[in-house]
Order: sequence, then structure tokens, then C-alpha cells
Amino acid sequence: MSRGRIVPLRHVGDRTLTVLAVLTLMSLTPASLRGQTGQTGQTGQADGPLTALAERVADPPLIDGRPQEPVWQQAAPLAGFIQRTPRDGDPASERTEVRVLYDGSSLYVGVWAFDREPSGIVEGERIRDYEVAESDAIVLIFDTYNDDQNGFVFGTTPAGIEYDGQVANEGQGGGSFLGGGASSRRRFQAGAGGGFNKNWDGRWRVATSRDADGWYAEFEIPFNTLRYGSGDAAWGFNVSRQIRRRNEESYWAPVPREFSLYRLNYAGDLQGLDPPFRRLGSVTPYALASTARDREAGETAFDESFEWGGEAKIQLTQGLTLDATYNTDFAQVEVDDQQVNLTRFSLLFPEKRPFFLENAGFFAVGGGGADLFFSRSIGIDEGQPVPFGGGGRLSGRALGFNVGMVHITTEGLGAQSPGNQYSVARIARELPNRSRLGGLFANRDGDLDGDHNRTYAIDGQLGIGEAFSLSGWYSTTRTPGLTEDDGAFHVTAAWSSREWRGDLAFQQFGEDFNPEVGFLPRTGHRYYQASLMRYIRPRSWIREIRPHTSFITYRSRKTGVEPGFEETTRWHIDAHFEWPSGMFFSPAFNWNREGLHEPFTISGTDVTVAPGTYDGWEAAWRFNTDRSAGIVFDGGLDFGDFLSGTRKGGSGTITVRAGPAFSTSLRLVYNNVQLAEGDFDTTLAGVNVGYFFTPKIYLQSLVQYSTQIDRWSANMRFGWLDTGGTGLFIVYNDVQGIGDLDGTLGRSFIVKFTRQFNVLGG
Repeated sequence: MSRGRIVPLRHVGDRTLTVLAVLTLMSLTPASLRGQTGQTGQTGQADGPLTALAERVADPPLIDGRPQEPVWQQAAPLAGFIQRTPRDGDPASERTEVRVLYDGSSLYVGVWAFDREPSGIVEGERIRDYEVAESDAIVLIFDTYNDDQNGFVFGTTPAGIEYDGQVANEGQGGGSFLGGGASSRRRFQAGAGGGFNKNWDGRWRVATSRDADGWYAEFEIPFNTLRYGSGDAAWGFNVSRQIRRRNEESYWAPVPREFSLYRLNYAGDLQGLDPPFRRLGSVTPYALASTARDREAGETAFDESFEWGGEAKIQLTQGLTLDATYNTDFAQVEVDDQQVNLTRFSLLFPEKRPFFLENAGFFAVGGGGADLFFSRSIGIDEGQPVPFGGGGRLSGRALGFNVGMVHITTEGLGAQSPGNQYSVARIARELPNRSRLGGLFANRDGDLDGDHNRTYAIDGQLGIGEAFSLSGWYSTTRTPGLTEDDGAFHVTAAWSSREWRGDLAFQQFGEDFNPEVGFLPRTGHRYYQASLMRYIRPRSWIREIRPHTSFITYRSRKTGVEPGFEETTRWHIDAHFEWPSGMFFSPAFNWNREGLHEPFTISGTDVTVAPGTYDGWEAAWRFNTDRSAGIVFDGGLDFGDFLSGTRKGGSGTITVRAGPAFSTSLRLVYNNVQLAEGDFDTTLAGVNVGYFFTPKIYLQSLVQYSTQIDRWSANMRFGWLDTGGTGLFIVYNDVQGIGDLDGTLGRSFIVKFTRQFNVLGG
């Protein structure tokens, strides 16, 4: 595959070639030209990618965080790291060396992160998957299929945490519009869909140490944790280092500032590997004992129960994995962060169940606020878990294609919620220069006659040059009784350079479009989007200024509604100011229009807004201080016109850390809404406290209070982690009503143990 250069397109017509050539020249910004000509700020890959050589060893190193064994000296060091920020193209301010070894079972990476001011090293919190951008960190990425689009990520901090995830589609997800406080990758960082799936937990280990010369890390990554093809001459590979006190990020294989570690066509090549085929077979059972009472469901006494189940995994090939599940683990030890919802649309909560996490990005199809497959829609009915009868999942790479298949059966919860069978099939092919083409089929068959839903979709992306991409999808659904307007499509043209970023998007959803195994907050509309952002880097006391604007509008296509009726329109104007520490202030203003063609009752209130069109201006200011500091403030202010009246309020979080072992945060979201139909307040508060004995042993609590859902809840959990996110968990939950639901609503005490056992391979 090509890295850091344009792949020629052959066998196309002259007219098409001319158009593509013009678009390519338009997309060649100075930054992308530098990536090919070797001028200042270049990627260092004008003559091909950087090369790293992995050295095979007979005796592996001891993983203790002290890479002092002579075996490490058998590998040539990777050095010469180049900054991405703050001064892209300059040498890193501190020296870093990386060496790669392997044997018949694992890959070993040693890192020497030298530092002339070791007292300034920021350790971060000592908890798995802590956000590494908020501390010093080393992050590795392996493009094991050498396709420039998918990869495995492993990272750590001086505190010795395990940080991992899977990258799909260069880290890009469907996301939402550029502006209004939304991030195109936010939901994928938190969930399991495309982009970066941080919730994936692999089986590997790392250890770190510090001395007067800096800090050090040793990684051991078993080959059976990775997925790769046979016969690949090299893997894509890159390493990033974060020096947090300077807010500096540097790379072994340099990446232009407008991209990130996930932009894999800029990665180097890891050569010399002879990875074995090790047919991994593992089982991950769990046992859960609980005592619980749900007073909302009418239970008058505590009910003791014992459950067991788990997953089994076998590698059919080194790139293709078969998973099976029985009585699926519903991640009972975690609770969702509560959200305030003043809109008429559903909220999105991330998938956390282990069975659905590996290769989740392979199944991702959608964009512009629609997920055509969303695994959390399976096995959850109105927020309540639905028992699984069992299921299987095939995912990975075969014959050059990304493939995925899922079949799950769920039991019923009574006459109002019968059982279902879910089947999903996905195939996609990665093409040169960041391009791809794929298809999706999703099916739900209910136990009742005539109860089914089917989704068919095709999707693709065309990369032109380094800066421009064109992506889109088309889908149709089949649902009994919904046969008229059941198609949908979306197309986005995006452009990104060192100084500019912009996109144009259009989508259309039929009124009967109904992907029940997906997530779709609204339908029956046309959607238009345009956005533009400028990057200004004065190299002074302000690191970066990002003036930007975006415009979105939803126009109705619903029966009985005037064609083109504006359901939602937003014009967003902002100028994001960022300081060298990472502190920022974003004084945004939005012009909003909301069109209601029927009455809308705001959730958690008795206020019903009358049909009509409401518009006006609002201020939506956001800020945060240095997120690596001992005390961090993060929040925003919202005030201005809202529906038939006004809204004022805001949100704020203060976080206090005492070294890597302790942190606590207080979150508050408040809204005072005054409408022609009535006034109300919403208050959401949360307190999170964590004590981290080691990177694998912790005690955490989360207390939340929400007037909108009329309750407060407490979750306390003790975790003793083993490999891959398994371990022992002890959890206490308490839910109390605070208004109309006054009194105890439910309590539970849970002890859960899960462990991974290898039954084949090492």
C-alpha cells in the first residue's frame, strides 16, 4: 500500500481522469505538497515510508518496565521523532528511542522516553484507558493488514496503565456537523462504532519505570491478540509520544498537523516480522451473584439470584475470528452517565458489552446522525436488559475483504415484548488511497407472525489526494405496513489541509425508513450541511485560533406537513482560542430555528410547546483549563432564545487530582427555561470519586442527581482487573426518587467474576 503519496487511478475514462486530476490539484495544499517534496514540515516519506526492523530473539525480555537486558540491544533503535504539535516539522524537544523484538508468541516493544526535566513528567490517573492526552504518554499503532485504514492501538503513561483500542476507517466516524460543540469522533471514542473504538480490551501487558533520565516502558503484545493476514511483507507502524507539560506530541513517522496517529498512510513500515499462525481458542466465562429489589417494578422484597454465562472465541484464520455467547454479559458493573434532554429526539448511549466490541468498526455504516447498525439496539428494551438465548459472531479479514456476521436470539419479556432473532451481515473492501466500498444487511425477525424488519445498505468512500474525500451511502428498509417511502441516502464531501477544513453534506430520509437494528433519531426529511474552519497559529502566547462557521438545516418530507418545512436550522459562529497548556475558550453564537408541526412535551416536565416556528439567537460558550493539572475547570454557558421563550444556564465540572492514585470530580448542569407555555428548571449533578491502588486495582463511586428523570442514584464499584478487562467486581447500586417518585426505587448488590482461559494457542 502507498504511504504519504497519491495512488494513481487507472482504467478510467479520459473525462473522469481530467476531473479527478483537477480535484487532486485543488486538494494539494502546501502541507500536502511538502509531504511529497521534502520541504520544511514534510513527513519524511518523499522516497517511501520510514522502516523499522523487528528482531527475532530466542529469549524474550522480562516485562518489568526496565529495558536493561542485553536482548534489547539486538534491535536497532528508532529515533529522530518529529513534532506534530506545537511546532510541526521540528525535532521533538526530548529524545525518544524505540526497539522492537519478537519471538514465537509475542511482539515486544521497548521505549526509552528520555527527559531532561524528569520532575515535570505528568503521570496521569492510574486507571485503565485513562485519556492519554492528559498526561505524558507513549502510544503505538499497528496496521497489521497494511491497508492504511485499520489498526490496533496500545498505549501507556508513566503510571503504567493499559490503554488500547481499534481504529477503523482512519479513525473517522459518521459523527455530526462540524460545530455547535459537536465532535465528529466523540461517540466513537466513547462507544464501539467506527472511528476509534476505545472500549475494545485486548489481552496484553505493559510495565513502566522512572529514573533521573526520564521514563521507560516495556510492552508485550501476544500475536493472538492481533489479527493479521498471511504473507504480508510488512505492517504499518507508528509511535507517538506526548510530553504533557509542553502539550507536545511527536511521532516516529511524522504526520502532518491536520491529521492524527490514525492517518495510517503516513505510518512507517515494520519489517522483519515472521508472525506465526496461532489458532487462539479462549473462553471467558462469568459468574454473577446478586441481591436486588426493583420497587418501580412492584417488587416488595429482595430477590437473590445467581447467573452465569460468557463468551468463547476461536480464530478460524489469523485474521478471522468466531465468537459465541451464552447469557451475554451486560456490563452490569458500569452505569451510563445521565444526560439532559430538552429536545424531541432520543439520546445515544455507547455499547460496552464485550461480545460486540472486537472489530465493531467493521460493522459501522452511516453518517450524519444515523447508524444503520447499532448493536445496543439488540437485547435492550426501553432501557431494560432482555435475556439472550445465545448467538455467534464472525468478524475480521478474509480474501482481502473486511467481513462481519452476527446472529443473536433474545427471549421475550411478556406479551408486550416478544422474543426476536437478529442477523447482521457486513462486507467491505479497502481500496487504494483511503477509498473503500461495502454493503450491509440487517434483519430482525420477531416471534409473532408478520413481525420483521430488514435493512439493506451500500456505502463507500473515494479519497482524492491527501486532502479531499467523498463518502456516502444508500439504504432501504422493509417493514410490514411501511412500504411507501422507505429509502435513505447520505453524501459528504470533505477537505482538510494544514490551514483549512471544510465539508458539504446532503442526506434524504424517507418517512417510512425504519432501521430497527440501528439508531435513527429522526426521519422523513432532507438535510443540508456546510462548514468551514480556518487554523491560525501565531506561535505566541496563543497556540491556535480556529475561527469557524457551520450551517445545517432539516427540511420536512413528512405526509401532511408543508414540503420543505424547517424542522431544525442552525447557523453556528465560533472562534476557538487555545493556549499552550491546552486551555481554551470558545465564544460561540448560534442562530436556531425549530419548527414543530405537532405539540411537543419536554421530557420530565408538564410543559407542552405548541406547534409553530420558533427562532432566535443563543450564546453557547465553552472553556476548560489545563486538563493535566491538579485542579481542572471545564464548562460552558448557554443563554438566549429557546423555542417560545428563553433559556439560561450552563454546565461545569471541577476535577481535583492528588497524584496518580486519587481523583474526584463534581459535575453540574443547570437550565432555567421560561416559555410561553410554562417555566421549569432542570438540574443534573454528579460526583465521581476514584482511588487507584495500582493500574489494575481501583475503587470508584458515581453519585448522580437529575430533576428531569426525578431521581438520584449511587454506584460504588471495586475492581481487581485481570487481562483484557476481566477480573473481580463488587458493585452496590442505590436509586432514590426525589419528586413525584419520592422514596427508594431500587437497590442491588452484585459480585461478578470473569476470567479468560486459553484452550488453544498460547
